[in-house]
Amino acid sequence: MAIDKPKKIALIVPVLNEGQGLPIFYEKVTEVLDKLVCYQWQIIFVDDGSEDNSWQIIQQLASIHPHISGLLLSRNFGKEVALTAGVEFVNEKADAVICIDADLQHPPELLPEILTQWEAGFEIVATVRESSVDYSLWKKLGSKLFYMLMSRFSDLDIPPHSTDYRLLDKKVVSVLCKFTERTRMFRGLTDWMGFNKTYLSFVAPARSTGVPMYSFNKLFHLAINSLTSFSLLPLRITGYLGLLIMLSAGILLGYMLFASIVLDMFYTHMAFFVVFNTLLMGVLLSGLGLVALYIGHIHTEVVQRPLYIIREAIQYTGVQKSE
Repeated sequence: MAIDKPKKIALIVPVLNEGQGLPIFYEKVTEVLDKLVCYQWQIIFVDDGSEDNSWQIIQQLASIHPHISGLLLSRNFGKEVALTAGVEFVNEKADAVICIDADLQHPPELLPEILTQWEAGFEIVATVRESSVDYSLWKKLGSKLFYMLMSRFSDLDIPPHSTDYRLLDKKVVSVLCKFTERTRMFRGLTDWMGFNKTYLSFVAPARSTGVPMYSFNKLFHLAINSLTSFSLLPLRITGYLGLLIMLSAGILLGYMLFASIVLDMFYTHMAFFVVFNTLLMGVLLSGLGLVALYIGHIHTEVVQRPLYIIREAIQYTGVQKSE
C-alpha cells in the first residue's frame, strides 16, 4: 500500500526591525506547527532592509533549525515586495505558502483552520481582521474609506480589513510569480486572480514587541498605489471635478453678466478674467497631477528595474516534519 508523501508548507515572514521578537515568533509558531500531522514545513524570513539585528537573529535560528531559510534584501523595498520575494523564492517547491507577519498580530493559532480550509479544496484562504488593539482612530477611519473606495470603484472584490495573512495554493503561486508589475498591492493581486477562495476572521492581538512598522504615511502611499493600480477612480474624479468647476464658473460668470446688465452692478474686465482663469487653472492642474500619477506608474514599469535585490540568502538544509 502506497504511503502518501506529506504535503510541504512554506511560511513567508516579512521582517523589518523585528530582531527582538523573532525568537518569540518562532517559538509561538512552532508550538502550533508541531501539533499538525502529515505536513512538512519551511519558514522563510525575508529581511526587508532592517536596521537592527534582525538578520543576525535569522542567521542564528537558521544555524540551529534546518527548516529555516532567509533572504536579506539590499535595502527596504516595502512589505509588498518582501512578500513577493519570499513567494518567488519558494515558487513551486511547496504545495502551499502562508504569508504571516512576525509581530504575532497574525495569530499562529489560526494556522490549523487555514490548512483545514485548504484541504477542503480552497486555493486561497485569506483572513479578515475583525479588530485590532493597535489601530488608532485615524487608521480605522482611513481603512474604512480605502476599502469603501476599492470595493465601489475598482474591479476587485476585497472584503473590508482583509490582510496579507493568507494561504496560497501551489497553482496560485505559479501564476503570481508571472506578474511583472512594480507597483503592487500583494493582497490585491491575489484577490484579482480569482481562484477558489474563502475567508477566515480573527481578532488581532497587541504586538509582541517593538512598534508598528507600517506608519500612516506608508499606509497612505499603499492606498494611493492600490487605487491607481486597480481603479480609474482618480481620473474619473478629475473629470467630475472639471465638470463641477466648469458648472460653477458658468453660473458665476452668468450671474456677473446678469448683475452687470440688469442690476447695474459694475465688474471690471479683470474680475471676469480672474474668476474664469482661476477656475480653469484648477481644472488643468488637478487633471495634470492625476495624469502624471498614472504616467509615473507607466514609467516605473517601462524602465524594467529589478523588483528587488537579494544581498544574501540562507538556503534551508532540510524540511522538518510535523509530528
